[in-house]
Amino acid sequence: MMGYGWGMGVGGWVAMAVFWVALITLIIWLVTRAFAGRDARNDGGPRGLPPTESPEQVLDRRYAAGELDLETYQRMRAVLASGRSNGVGGPR
Repeated sequence: MMGYGWGMGVGGWVAMAVFWVALITLIIWLVTRAFAGRDARNDGGPRGLPPTESPEQVLDRRYAAGELDLETYQRMRAVLASGRSNGVGGPR
């Protein structure tokens, strides 16, 4: 005859099952949160980053910020325009 008091009993097994389910759920939640910032946006970039700028937009922004002088800006704009007309760097 086996006496009670040996082993975990039903309550111990239920507590252990709840613990493992909670632990696995926590791990899955943490992994999904870690990769949540990498979901795709309309432009394919990660969330939290600004949308990808076109070369012309980057050039305009740099000129507006005073990083480029007028001559350099116009020269680079002409290079970009000639590249587009030659079929180089077409639409993304």
